[in-house]
Amino acid sequence: MNNKTQPYNQLTDLPPNIDLDSAVLLKSSIKASRLLAELKGYCQTLPNPQILINTIILQESKDSSAIENIVTTQDDLYRAMISSDDNAHTSSAAKEVLMYKEALYSGLELLKKRGLTTNTMVSIMQKLKNTTAGVRTESGTRLANPSSKEIIYTPPEGEELLRKKLTALENFIHDDADHIDPLIKLALMHYQFEAIHPFADGNGRTGRIMNVLYLVHLNLLPLPVLYLSSFIIKHKGEYYRLLREVTEKKNWNEWILYMLKAISETAALSLQKIKEIQQLKEEIIVISKEVLKSSYNRDLVDLLFCHPYVKIKTLEQNKIGHRQTASTYLQKLAKANVLHPMKLGKEMYYINHRLMKIISN
Repeated sequence: MNNKTQPYNQLTDLPPNIDLDSAVLLKSSIKASRLLAELKGYCQTLPNPQILINTIILQESKDSSAIENIVTTQDDLYRAMISSDDNAHTSSAAKEVLMYKEALYSGLELLKKRGLTTNTMVSIMQKLKNTTAGVRTESGTRLANPSSKEIIYTPPEGEELLRKKLTALENFIHDDADHIDPLIKLALMHYQFEAIHPFADGNGRTGRIMNVLYLVHLNLLPLPVLYLSSFIIKHKGEYYRLLREVTEKKNWNEWILYMLKAISETAALSLQKIKEIQQLKEEIIVISKEVLKSSYNRDLVDLLFCHPYVKIKTLEQNKIGHRQTASTYLQKLAKANVLHPMKLGKEMYYINHRLMKIISN
């Protein structure tokens, strides 16, 4: 049995020596694959998927950060998105969530250039943490229960060993000859990355970014839109328990089933959210045409779905109108109940409140 207080240098490479083609695992994987395919198909029918998907990605960023106890409110987060010129009033948690979003998009670009490699993983973490640090070189990393402070896991140590483990993981990810179901493979690789724990900080969030990038890499999703962290937040205790049980008891089956269920439920949730957002957008286009008449601008509606919180300056910066014109647009849309005006300090914000309701539910 693994000694929790000693570095787990004996961590074996993937795949584990278990039956990965069991009827139970494959049945669960087929269900998850079907729901992912439905999500992918719907995304591909959208005229401008990036606009709608941006809100899903930001929610994933928020929840993935919350798993690490980096908690921000929806209001803080969306105000921070349009206030990059005023970082002094942005909470540290909101900044971290926005860095997660940037790391995810950066990882997507790196994925196209070089695949899901060790260097890609390092780059994602560096973007996430705004650091130049790489793979751990120092000893003494311990993972402890935040309440009792009891050590629950000690990851492998030594930069050479960590890089060897990461290379083996990279080879496993790109080995198409192993014929392992891709979603089962995702569960295996996620455990392995968390067990290697290659960085001083940011491992959990980097690992969750890798999950969705892997699905894009395999063309199972067109964009990183899986709302996976929402499931983990709800079942956080089980998530960490099952990770430990793989290490301590080789309980692979329950871990894989947990991840497959997470994929199934969050694929369905992401699809529902995107459909609701798309329907709302179509309704707001109709109302905006009636309210703004010849001044109607499709770019303005797109902006309201990229940024649920806007102010006059947001419209100016996006070249939708000068200050007076922008103010008129926002006031007219507020009067038509498309937007909800709210004064916070000296700033007047206009909130796409129906979008916020969809996102928050």
